[in-house]
Amino acid sequence: MRKTVSIAATFALIGALTACGGGGDAGSDGPVTLRMTTWSANPDHVKLFDTIAAEYKTTHPDVTVKFDALPFENYTTTVTTQIAGGNAPDIAWILEGAAPDFVASGALTALDDSIEDAAGLVPTATALWKQDGKLMAYPFSTSPFGVFVNTDLLKKAGQTLPTGDKWTWENAAKVAAATATKTGKQGLVVRDFDYKDWTNLATVFRGWDAEAWSADGKTCGFDQQPMVDAMTFLHKAIFTDKALPAPGVAADFFAGESAMTIAQISRASLLEKDGFGWTLVPLPAGPAGDYSVIGQGGLGVLKKGKHAAAAQDFVKFFTSPANSEKLAQFFPPPRQSQLNAATLAKANPLLKPEQLQSVVIDGIESGVVKPSHTGSAEINQAVRSGLDPLWKPGADVAGVLKGVCTAINPLLAK
Repeated sequence: MRKTVSIAATFALIGALTACGGGGDAGSDGPVTLRMTTWSANPDHVKLFDTIAAEYKTTHPDVTVKFDALPFENYTTTVTTQIAGGNAPDIAWILEGAAPDFVASGALTALDDSIEDAAGLVPTATALWKQDGKLMAYPFSTSPFGVFVNTDLLKKAGQTLPTGDKWTWENAAKVAAATATKTGKQGLVVRDFDYKDWTNLATVFRGWDAEAWSADGKTCGFDQQPMVDAMTFLHKAIFTDKALPAPGVAADFFAGESAMTIAQISRASLLEKDGFGWTLVPLPAGPAGDYSVIGQGGLGVLKKGKHAAAAQDFVKFFTSPANSEKLAQFFPPPRQSQLNAATLAKANPLLKPEQLQSVVIDGIESGVVKPSHTGSAEINQAVRSGLDPLWKPGADVAGVLKGVCTAINPLLAK
């Protein structure tokens, strides 16, 4: 809790610092080195970023761009500490959960004049990144979640993937449990959840139309019936049906250790063409019907960076239509003109056009972004701690969720 409180204080400090002026003079003569923080050290991502930076350097020989991959677990903490400590990156890859804090803090430079064809960006993709009508960060990755399925493992277990209106959470859990029982592998993994990052459970509970909090961020939704029903389903799937790995059990779908996993298309690069048979399908329908959940990453130029103007110019190049099409291999673009199966298929040869249409394109049009809120670090830690008693057999689901609201209501009211 001390760490999360310090993060909240850091954002307050950032606001005070930025109110006093920006960073260094980006228009000064001489070589410039731009530092962009990211949370991905994926070799394929790094290679693509480096390629784009190298192309930029051919027309801007005095500008060098370095990508600083920071550990995901402490990413936002590290970036905010760097800003407060006078070592702000020039450009930061901002996670959707921290977007409200970064946007509200005054730490970012407006990018409306730095983005080509800004009017062509999908409104639902930019909503989280705007303040007073200005675009404070570019949502270069707007990626709906889908379900990767190991079809070989299902076949070995004598299971068939439900399709059409039979692709529901109830049936998905049945297939996952049966496959786990018959193969000795795990069933369905909510990737990157690991009983820590509860926001990834939004990929499940949104199927019950459950919300962590109200649209205005002031009212807790954990104790409401939709969330109670969703978490009751999850608890049963974990501890009774054995459809999901129990706490402390690790299973990597991409290493063939589970039947299904909830993930984004950027993970497709982890699949070997000759590894095992697989497919990608949308999230199962819940009692509330079909739905989609989106994870976002935004590119922001820090006012306290040493070279804000140069950083804006590189962001303009990095997010150009041509480079946006290249980035679409891992990060679905927010440009309406590029949200079509033909464009995405060029950059995603492992995925079929119909998969890209049903999971990505349709998902962006109808999806909601994972939970986010100002003071997100403190709130997320309180929710995580509040949910801990839920992850054991025989838990009082409704009682635990009521306790979560008791813990976060004072934080939501700030």
